[in-house]
Amino acid sequence: MTAGRDEFSGETNSGGGHRGGARKLAVVAAGLSQPSSTRLLADRLTEATVRALEGIEVEVTVVELRDVAQDVTNNLLTGFPSPRLDAAIQAVTGADGLIAVTPIFTTSYSGLFKSFIDVLDPQSLAGMPVLLGATGGTERHSLAIDYAMRPMFSYLHAVAVPTGVYAASADWGSEGGLSDRIERAASELAALVRVSDRSQQMRDPFALPEGFSPVGGYGAQ
Repeated sequence: MTAGRDEFSGETNSGGGHRGGARKLAVVAAGLSQPSSTRLLADRLTEATVRALEGIEVEVTVVELRDVAQDVTNNLLTGFPSPRLDAAIQAVTGADGLIAVTPIFTTSYSGLFKSFIDVLDPQSLAGMPVLLGATGGTERHSLAIDYAMRPMFSYLHAVAVPTGVYAASADWGSEGGLSDRIERAASELAALVRVSDRSQQMRDPFALPEGFSPVGGYGAQ
């Protein structure tokens, strides 16, 4: 991956050549510390996905939620996003694929991660290919992806890839299993992103429905 411009404490990167148009990949990392194992896992998943998309130009935007946490809270209170949060939302909802990684607190995703999802339009992730990732201190929380994260994204009509990647503290010292899961999940996401055209078909939220008539049915010919 070759680094491009910084945005949301992340990068916009390109990998491979240009075939069938560039694909936009959004990465949401909900880690609270810096450095963060959540961000580390997000980076590993991103690198593997870009490799799996060899031959296709990939634009990557990383959204570190810790940097827009106050904006998210204000949006929940007022109903209006700040310009910075709005740019992050547009980057996520306008992507061809999404990598979403959260730390696991008390057997579920973090409150910050859920709050960011709550400020998105409920229809904005419909059909979105998503790779789900999570980090935690113990292997006992490894099922949180399937019983907490996957149902939420299913409710939003996103298309979560079959393989979720959970990384406990012990996984970072035994690369075999974690690396295999990362590569498998990235390949599954890349297969969906490769054929995605979501970023080319984003609708204008102010566009009138097809066939709309300002005079109603009386104006129909």
